[in-house]
Amino acid sequence: MEGVPALSSGFTRLCKGLAAVLVIGYSISQVFPSAVDYLALVPGKTVPFAWNLVTAGYLEQSIFGLIVNIAGLLFSGKLLQPIWGAKEFLKFIAVVNFFASFSTFILAVLMFYITGRENFLYMPLSGFHGVLSGFLVGMKQVMPDQEVMAIGAYVIRAKWLPSLLVLLSVIVSFLSTESMPYLPFVIFGTYGSWLYLRYFQRNPDTHLKGYPTEDFAFSTFFPSFMRPILDPFATMCQKIFCQNAPVPSEVGDSYAAGGVYIPGSDPLEASRRRERGARALDERLGTANSGEAVGERLPQDASNNV
Repeated sequence: MEGVPALSSGFTRLCKGLAAVLVIGYSISQVFPSAVDYLALVPGKTVPFAWNLVTAGYLEQSIFGLIVNIAGLLFSGKLLQPIWGAKEFLKFIAVVNFFASFSTFILAVLMFYITGRENFLYMPLSGFHGVLSGFLVGMKQVMPDQEVMAIGAYVIRAKWLPSLLVLLSVIVSFLSTESMPYLPFVIFGTYGSWLYLRYFQRNPDTHLKGYPTEDFAFSTFFPSFMRPILDPFATMCQKIFCQNAPVPSEVGDSYAAGGVYIPGSDPLEASRRRERGARALDERLGTANSGEAVGERLPQDASNNV
């Protein structure tokens, strides 16, 4: 029985608290169905019920979504919170959740004006999957080359997880119309998290903002043949958020022309983030493996005693 606590150990108190919030939100939606109209994102009611831009992200309407999002929250928190810190981890969740909800609201209003279909305004939208997709972007930042899963003979590195999630979400949305409402949260959660980490996250060691390394550029979310098309978009974002500071030609360029420091471009800092991410993942996997080994030995010891 000792193997079970080992597998579940390491979950942070903050993540457990957020998981409890998701459980409470799901319970409310089941016991009081009418509450969904006030807590979920209903674009036609967002004015004056503006709080649904925040509460929608913590309201799960299906048991499957609840289980998947709680599992993603707990395991992502084990990896990211020790690296970012509890305060930054919570700030990341708040920013990505609001960005995904607000962007989905804008999209729904635009779709109503384009198509004239009122279901875009009055369909209740909610779920934590926007933040969950943002966690994958965080893993791409701190441990891009870490092998996290395998499908058959193919090994998937952490840097491809956000792109894979968006691709699968698009495919599933076309195959099942019931999955379509989840797609905007996933897309905007992915983009919003990248935008925040790329330009606004404050580094706890250097107290500088942003992470403008080449291996975290927007085009790295796409296959290499598409990157020449997307690089102008990245340049536009750079000019908007970095006051026209030139993008370094190499990861090692810590200074731009004129001696202006580009925050986050320090190669030593990028290396330290990757090392912290890989070390955190190894520690979590090592704890789980040791727990499984203890669980396997207990039945053998018991049989020997008999």
